[in-house]
Amino acid sequence: MAVTSESTTIWSGSLFEGSGTTTLDSSKLAQFHVDWKARSEGESATTTPEELLAAAHSSCFSMALSLALSRAGHVPESIQTTAAVTFEAGKGVLGSHLLVSARVAGLSEAEFEAFAEDAKQNCPISQALTGIPITIEAELA
Repeated sequence: MAVTSESTTIWSGSLFEGSGTTTLDSSKLAQFHVDWKARSEGESATTTPEELLAAAHSSCFSMALSLALSRAGHVPESIQTTAAVTFEAGKGVLGSHLLVSARVAGLSEAEFEAFAEDAKQNCPISQALTGIPITIEAELA
């Protein structure tokens, strides 16, 4: 069964002076303020499309890694993934960097890194991001 997730953004004004809100319609869990200044210069109280993309990438990767490990008989105790998505005005999204730390019994560091690399290649969000470089640092906690 396919699941479609929805978000809506309402924008007012020009790109540089305007602003908007993005609402998570499917879950109804949050509404976020968005504007150009936050996207191009950084601002702590306002989100960006890249932060939302990083949230999607980190959660998708963690799920893919958990699945791969579990299928191989190594159910993870915990996985922490940070995705850092970089944007530059005039150039766009430059890449996504995954920083992963996990507690998994019975694996060597090299085995874990192989699972992490596989998850990086095969998580659906990574596959959707094939137009940008995706890098990874993975270690056992």
